[in-house]
Amino acid sequence: MSDTPVIGVLALQGDVREHLIALASADALARPVRRPEELAEVDGLVIPGGESTTMSKLAVLFGMLEPLRERVRAGMPVYGTCAGMILLADKILDPRSGQETVGGIDMIVRRNAFGRQNESFEAAVEVDGIAGGPVEGVFIRAPWVESVGAAADVIAEHGGHIVAVRQGNALATSFHPELTGDHRVHALFVDMVRAVG
Repeated sequence: MSDTPVIGVLALQGDVREHLIALASADALARPVRRPEELAEVDGLVIPGGESTTMSKLAVLFGMLEPLRERVRAGMPVYGTCAGMILLADKILDPRSGQETVGGIDMIVRRNAFGRQNESFEAAVEVDGIAGGPVEGVFIRAPWVESVGAAADVIAEHGGHIVAVRQGNALATSFHPELTGDHRVHALFVDMVRAVG
């Protein structure tokens, strides 16, 4: 891998464009990923926000769920925001019928924990490993992490709830940093991808 890693954004649903912009501003070559052959060409992957049940069903439909699981198990760096965090959880509290996850982070996640769409909010969040003060987090029907296993590190909390977790090459946030113009979380992820290369 060169100094410019190729990072995909899972483009089945959600705010794909904003992640592509944030990754490009953090010096990655960013591209949408919809098919297994596109997944095979990237060094890392962002799973964006959206609707987690719909995303898991589309991943099955597009033949992406098993290839995603295999790449994550094999150590491909992956970053999930909001619904992406839910998809990276090994366990979901109250999953919808037929909802599956990619897994990769030993955590239990509660869907829509911060409330409905009209209860969305922004908050300053201190994230371990990110210098320069708090990150502005946008919480939209956001999940939170109920608990983590021994392998996972809690890197941010808000209001007494876990909102960011890292386990090895996997990173997850409840909030959407791609919507703020502050690309430090994406820069952290790009550095994680470079470290693997």
